[in-house]
Amino acid sequence: MTEAASVLVVANETLVGPELVDAVRGRAERGPIRVTVVAPVTQPREGYVVYRDSRRAAAGRRLDRTLSALRASGIPAHGGVYDDEPLAAVRDVLASEEIDEVIVSTHPETKSGWLRKNLVEEIRKLAGDRPVEHVVSDVVARTGANVLVVANETVLGEALLDRVRARAKEGPTSFLIVCPQSDPSRGEHPEAERRLRTALSTLRSEGLDVHGQIAHPDPFVAAMEAIEDDRTDEIIVSTFPGERSGWLRRDLVGRLRSQSGLPVDHVVSEIPVEVAG
Repeated sequence: MTEAASVLVVANETLVGPELVDAVRGRAERGPIRVTVVAPVTQPREGYVVYRDSRRAAAGRRLDRTLSALRASGIPAHGGVYDDEPLAAVRDVLASEEIDEVIVSTHPETKSGWLRKNLVEEIRKLAGDRPVEHVVSDVVARTGANVLVVANETVLGEALLDRVRARAKEGPTSFLIVCPQSDPSRGEHPEAERRLRTALSTLRSEGLDVHGQIAHPDPFVAAMEAIEDDRTDEIIVSTFPGERSGWLRRDLVGRLRSQSGLPVDHVVSEIPVEVAG
Protein backbone atom coordinates (compact mmCIF):
# COMPACT_ATOMS: atom_id res chain seq x y z
CA MET A 1 0.00 0.00 0.00
CA THR A 2 1.27 3.46 -0.90
CA GLU A 3 2.04 5.55 2.16
CA ALA A 4 -0.20 8.60 2.52
CA ALA A 5 1.41 11.96 1.81
CA SER A 6 1.13 14.56 4.57
CA VAL A 7 -0.45 17.77 3.25
CA LEU A 8 -0.47 21.02 5.21
CA VAL A 9 -3.42 23.30 4.41
CA VAL A 10 -3.16 26.96 5.44
CA ALA A 11 -6.23 29.22 5.33
CA ASN A 12 -8.49 31.36 7.46
CA GLU A 13 -11.51 33.15 5.97
CA THR A 14 -11.28 31.10 2.76
CA LEU A 15 -11.53 27.82 4.68
CA VAL A 16 -15.22 27.92 3.83
CA GLY A 17 -14.57 28.38 0.11
CA PRO A 18 -15.39 25.34 -2.03
CA GLU A 19 -12.25 26.00 -4.10
CA LEU A 20 -10.06 24.87 -1.19
CA VAL A 21 -11.97 21.68 -0.46
CA ASP A 22 -12.05 20.88 -4.19
CA ALA A 23 -8.27 21.37 -4.39
CA VAL A 24 -7.69 18.97 -1.51
CA ARG A 25 -10.09 16.42 -2.99
CA GLY A 26 -8.29 16.75 -6.32
CA ARG A 27 -4.98 16.04 -4.61
CA ALA A 28 -6.50 12.99 -2.88
CA GLU A 29 -7.55 11.58 -6.27
CA ARG A 30 -3.87 11.38 -7.24
CA GLY A 31 -2.95 9.29 -4.21
CA PRO A 32 -3.68 8.82 -0.50
CA ILE A 33 -3.13 11.83 1.74
CA ARG A 34 -3.60 12.90 5.33
CA VAL A 35 -4.29 16.57 5.98
CA THR A 36 -3.29 19.03 8.68
CA VAL A 37 -5.26 22.27 8.54
CA VAL A 38 -3.81 25.42 10.09
CA ALA A 39 -6.11 28.41 10.59
CA PRO A 40 -3.98 31.37 11.75
CA VAL A 41 -5.87 34.19 13.44
CA THR A 42 -3.80 37.33 12.96
CA GLN A 43 -4.22 39.54 15.99
CA PRO A 44 -4.44 43.30 15.52
CA ARG A 45 -1.23 45.22 16.13
CA GLU A 46 -0.09 46.55 19.51
CA GLY A 47 -2.44 44.37 21.52
CA TYR A 48 -5.26 46.85 22.13
CA VAL A 49 -8.00 44.32 21.53
CA VAL A 50 -11.58 44.12 22.72
CA TYR A 51 -13.35 40.75 22.56
CA ARG A 52 -10.20 39.07 21.26
CA ASP A 53 -11.79 35.62 21.44
CA SER A 54 -14.53 36.42 18.91
CA ARG A 55 -12.14 36.15 15.97
CA ARG A 56 -10.76 32.87 17.26
CA ALA A 57 -14.25 31.42 17.69
CA ALA A 58 -15.22 32.37 14.13
CA ALA A 59 -12.04 30.74 12.77
CA GLY A 60 -12.83 27.63 14.80
CA ARG A 61 -16.28 27.36 13.25
CA ARG A 62 -14.81 27.63 9.74
CA LEU A 63 -12.18 25.03 10.61
CA ASP A 64 -14.81 22.56 11.88
CA ARG A 65 -16.80 22.91 8.65
CA THR A 66 -13.73 22.25 6.51
CA LEU A 67 -12.60 19.24 8.54
CA SER A 68 -16.10 17.79 8.35
CA ALA A 69 -16.20 18.26 4.55
CA LEU A 70 -12.82 16.58 4.08
CA ARG A 71 -13.67 13.67 6.37
CA ALA A 72 -17.00 13.20 4.57
CA SER A 73 -14.91 12.73 1.41
CA GLY A 74 -12.88 10.02 3.11
CA ILE A 75 -9.81 12.21 3.67
CA PRO A 76 -8.18 11.92 7.11
CA ALA A 77 -7.94 15.48 8.45
CA HIS A 78 -7.21 17.29 11.67
CA GLY A 79 -6.26 20.86 12.46
CA GLY A 80 -6.28 23.80 14.79
CA VAL A 81 -6.64 27.55 15.17
CA TYR A 82 -3.34 29.35 15.75
CA ASP A 83 -3.07 32.66 17.61
CA ASP A 84 -0.11 33.69 15.52
CA GLU A 85 0.97 35.27 12.28
CA PRO A 86 0.44 32.84 9.37
CA LEU A 87 4.13 32.52 8.56
CA ALA A 88 5.02 31.75 12.17
CA ALA A 89 2.24 29.16 12.37
CA VAL A 90 3.50 27.46 9.20
CA ARG A 91 7.07 27.52 10.50
CA ASP A 92 5.97 25.82 13.74
CA VAL A 93 4.09 23.05 11.94
CA LEU A 94 6.88 22.38 9.46
CA ALA A 95 9.29 22.07 12.39
CA SER A 96 7.06 19.74 14.41
CA GLU A 97 5.42 17.50 11.79
CA GLU A 98 6.51 15.55 8.73
CA ILE A 99 4.95 17.59 5.92
CA ASP A 100 5.30 16.61 2.26
CA GLU A 101 3.21 19.28 0.52
CA VAL A 102 1.53 22.60 1.28
CA ILE A 103 -1.72 24.13 0.03
CA VAL A 104 -2.34 27.81 0.80
CA SER A 105 -5.75 29.40 0.23
CA THR A 106 -6.25 33.17 -0.02
CA HIS A 107 -8.72 35.74 -1.22
CA PRO A 108 -8.07 37.22 -4.69
CA GLU A 109 -5.18 39.67 -4.89
CA THR A 110 -7.35 42.80 -4.57
CA LYS A 111 -8.87 41.55 -1.31
CA SER A 112 -6.10 39.53 0.31
CA GLY A 113 -4.03 40.88 3.16
CA TRP A 114 -1.93 37.72 2.96
CA LEU A 115 -1.01 38.44 -0.67
CA ARG A 116 -0.24 42.08 0.13
CA LYS A 117 2.27 40.71 2.65
CA ASN A 118 3.69 38.35 -0.01
CA LEU A 119 2.77 35.44 2.24
CA VAL A 120 2.58 32.72 -0.41
CA GLU A 121 6.11 33.41 -1.61
CA GLU A 122 7.37 33.50 1.97
CA ILE A 123 5.76 30.10 2.60
CA ARG A 124 7.42 28.75 -0.56
CA LYS A 125 10.77 29.80 0.91
CA LEU A 126 9.98 28.08 4.21
CA ALA A 127 8.77 24.95 2.45
CA GLY A 128 12.05 24.43 0.62
CA ASP A 129 11.70 21.48 -1.76
CA ARG A 130 8.11 20.78 -0.75
CA PRO A 131 5.50 21.61 -3.44
CA VAL A 132 3.29 24.60 -2.56
CA GLU A 133 -0.08 25.05 -4.27
CA HIS A 134 -1.86 28.41 -4.11
CA VAL A 135 -5.67 28.30 -4.22
CA VAL A 136 -7.66 31.50 -4.77
CA SER A 137 -11.16 31.62 -3.29
CA ASP A 138 -13.49 34.58 -3.68
CA VAL A 139 -15.84 33.90 -0.79
CA VAL A 140 -17.12 37.47 -0.42
CA ALA A 141 -20.26 36.87 -2.48
CA ARG A 142 -21.04 33.78 -0.42
CA THR A 143 -20.08 34.96 3.07
CA GLY A 144 -20.76 38.70 2.88
CA ALA A 145 -18.68 41.85 3.09
CA ASN A 146 -16.14 42.91 5.71
CA VAL A 147 -16.72 46.53 6.68
CA LEU A 148 -14.16 48.55 8.63
CA VAL A 149 -15.63 51.24 10.89
CA VAL A 150 -13.30 54.01 12.10
CA ALA A 151 -14.62 56.10 14.98
CA ASN A 152 -13.60 57.33 18.40
CA GLU A 153 -15.69 59.80 20.40
CA THR A 154 -18.56 59.42 17.93
CA VAL A 155 -18.68 55.61 18.06
CA LEU A 156 -21.95 55.74 20.01
CA GLY A 157 -23.52 58.43 17.84
CA GLU A 158 -26.91 57.39 16.53
CA ALA A 159 -25.91 58.48 13.02
CA LEU A 160 -23.11 55.90 12.98
CA LEU A 161 -25.09 53.13 14.67
CA ASP A 162 -27.96 53.67 12.23
CA ARG A 163 -25.55 53.54 9.26
CA VAL A 164 -24.11 50.24 10.53
CA ARG A 165 -27.62 48.85 10.98
CA ALA A 166 -28.60 49.96 7.48
CA ARG A 167 -25.50 48.38 5.94
CA ALA A 168 -26.23 45.10 7.74
CA LYS A 169 -29.70 45.03 6.18
CA GLU A 170 -28.14 45.15 2.69
CA GLY A 171 -26.74 41.64 3.06
CA PRO A 172 -24.45 39.45 5.17
CA THR A 173 -21.86 41.75 6.70
CA SER A 174 -19.11 41.52 9.32
CA PHE A 175 -18.02 44.77 10.98
CA LEU A 176 -14.70 45.64 12.63
CA ILE A 177 -14.88 48.86 14.67
CA VAL A 178 -11.48 50.49 15.14
CA CYS A 179 -11.22 53.21 17.79
CA PRO A 180 -7.90 55.10 17.59
CA GLN A 181 -6.55 55.69 21.07
CA SER A 182 -6.63 59.31 22.20
CA ASP A 183 -3.41 59.36 24.23
CA PRO A 184 -0.61 57.06 23.00
CA SER A 185 1.43 57.71 26.16
CA ARG A 186 -1.11 55.85 28.29
CA GLY A 187 -1.17 52.09 28.61
CA GLU A 188 -4.90 51.97 29.30
CA HIS A 189 -7.80 53.68 27.55
CA PRO A 190 -10.85 53.17 29.80
CA GLU A 191 -13.07 55.83 28.22
CA ALA A 192 -12.48 54.58 24.68
CA GLU A 193 -12.94 50.98 25.78
CA ARG A 194 -16.22 51.79 27.55
CA ARG A 195 -17.53 53.49 24.43
CA LEU A 196 -16.42 50.63 22.23
CA ARG A 197 -17.80 47.92 24.50
CA THR A 198 -21.14 49.71 24.67
CA ALA A 199 -21.29 50.02 20.88
CA LEU A 200 -20.41 46.34 20.45
CA SER A 201 -22.97 45.23 23.03
CA THR A 202 -25.68 47.38 21.46
CA LEU A 203 -25.11 46.09 17.93
CA ARG A 204 -24.56 42.48 18.97
CA SER A 205 -27.81 42.49 20.92
CA GLU A 206 -29.48 43.22 17.57
CA GLY A 207 -27.83 40.20 15.96
CA LEU A 208 -25.04 42.00 14.07
CA ASP A 209 -21.65 40.35 13.51
CA VAL A 210 -19.36 43.00 14.97
CA HIS A 211 -15.89 43.06 16.54
CA GLY A 212 -13.76 45.90 17.85
CA GLN A 213 -10.35 47.09 18.96
CA ILE A 214 -8.50 50.09 20.34
CA ALA A 215 -5.86 51.03 17.79
CA HIS A 216 -3.04 53.36 16.74
CA PRO A 217 -3.71 57.02 17.68
CA ASP A 218 -3.45 58.20 14.07
CA PRO A 219 -6.79 57.19 12.48
CA PHE A 220 -5.25 56.89 9.01
CA VAL A 221 -2.51 54.55 10.27
CA ALA A 222 -5.04 52.61 12.35
CA ALA A 223 -7.29 52.10 9.33
CA MET A 224 -4.49 51.12 6.95
CA GLU A 225 -3.07 48.65 9.47
CA ALA A 226 -6.50 47.05 9.85
CA ILE A 227 -6.80 46.81 6.05
CA GLU A 228 -3.40 45.15 5.83
CA ASP A 229 -4.22 42.68 8.61
CA ASP A 230 -7.66 41.59 7.35
CA ARG A 231 -9.76 41.47 4.22
CA THR A 232 -11.66 44.75 4.01
CA ASP A 233 -14.30 45.54 1.41
CA GLU A 234 -15.63 48.90 2.58
CA ILE A 235 -14.88 51.62 5.13
CA ILE A 236 -17.21 53.75 7.24
CA VAL A 237 -15.63 56.79 8.93
CA SER A 238 -17.47 58.67 11.67
CA THR A 239 -16.42 62.23 12.60
CA PHE A 240 -17.66 65.43 14.17
CA PRO A 241 -18.85 68.02 11.63
CA GLY A 242 -16.61 70.48 9.79
CA GLU A 243 -14.04 72.42 11.76
CA ARG A 244 -14.87 70.55 14.96
CA SER A 245 -13.20 67.48 13.48
CA GLY A 246 -9.42 67.18 13.56
CA TRP A 247 -9.82 64.12 11.34
CA LEU A 248 -11.52 66.18 8.64
CA ARG A 249 -8.94 68.94 8.94
CA ARG A 250 -6.33 66.26 8.14
CA ASP A 251 -8.48 65.02 5.21
CA LEU A 252 -8.82 61.53 6.67
CA VAL A 253 -11.72 60.57 4.40
CA GLY A 254 -9.99 61.71 1.21
CA ARG A 255 -6.71 60.05 2.16
CA LEU A 256 -8.41 56.73 2.88
CA ARG A 257 -10.28 56.85 -0.41
CA SER A 258 -7.04 57.56 -2.27
CA GLN A 259 -4.72 55.14 -0.49
CA SER A 260 -7.02 52.19 0.24
CA GLY A 261 -8.82 52.08 -3.10
CA LEU A 262 -11.96 51.07 -1.19
CA PRO A 263 -15.40 52.69 -0.98
CA VAL A 264 -15.41 55.10 2.00
CA ASP A 265 -18.68 56.26 3.55
CA HIS A 266 -18.46 59.37 5.77
CA VAL A 267 -20.93 59.68 8.65
CA VAL A 268 -21.22 62.94 10.63
CA SER A 269 -22.23 62.85 14.29
CA GLU A 270 -23.20 66.18 15.87
CA ILE A 271 -22.41 65.48 19.51
CA PRO A 272 -20.45 62.88 21.46
CA VAL A 273 -22.32 60.34 23.52
CA GLU A 274 -21.12 59.96 27.10
CA VAL A 275 -20.88 56.53 28.69
CA ALA A 276 -21.27 56.11 32.41
CA GLY A 277 -18.28 54.55 34.17
